[in-house]
Amino acid sequence: MGFTIGGMRERSGARSGARVGVRRRGRSSEGTAVAEFTGLWGWDVVPGARVAPGGRDCSCGRADCPEPGAHPLAYAPEIPAGSTLDDVTRAWSDHPGAAVMLPVGRAFDVLEVPETAGRLAVVRLERMGLPVGPVTVTPERRAQFFVAPGAADELPSLLYRMGLDDRGPSGAEGARAARRPAGLRALGAGAYVTAPPSDRGGRGPVRWLRQPALDSAAGLPAARLLLGTLAYAAHRSPRT
Repeated sequence: MGFTIGGMRERSGARSGARVGVRRRGRSSEGTAVAEFTGLWGWDVVPGARVAPGGRDCSCGRADCPEPGAHPLAYAPEIPAGSTLDDVTRAWSDHPGAAVMLPVGRAFDVLEVPETAGRLAVVRLERMGLPVGPVTVTPERRAQFFVAPGAADELPSLLYRMGLDDRGPSGAEGARAARRPAGLRALGAGAYVTAPPSDRGGRGPVRWLRQPALDSAAGLPAARLLLGTLAYAAHRSPRT
């Protein structure tokens, strides 16, 4: 028994769309959620540290942990893309209660903006018929847009060419006094994001604003297709 992209594609085709995936699992186990990430969406997964709600101590055991409940467990092995439900169940049984974390810079990069800007951007992008991949909202009120890999490296050049930053790719000052969109940043290789429905840092769960689907998770949009709308939304939305 297991999830594979090929084996699940036909069953999932009828459910493809902006808001499927996690909802259809109901009260299924965390292992099933992880197996969907690895087998259906083709993402690697890493068990992450947790913090009890209202607490401060990180499950990693470090008293001076710089990111309590918001980082991978150093001693936990990665669960690679393509792992079946049985594979995931065996691996996750060694780390019960771990947060589900996804490594960035492999299958996807992340463009992150304040939640209010993210919600506005999703509405505008969908109305314009532009491609939108999965989007999460964190308890820190940040919206994370999953985009094609390479976005983090491309962001300075893209902002400069669009007149949204007065520094070129090398960081040199330009002649224009353009404004960088408030709160916009990119996450690339070496970063990790907490996946729904896991708690992040004891502050609450990460939630889907736009859930993954076969037509979006496997073919993520390029950052340049979203950047103009994200910049507009960041300027229009109240700063958080």
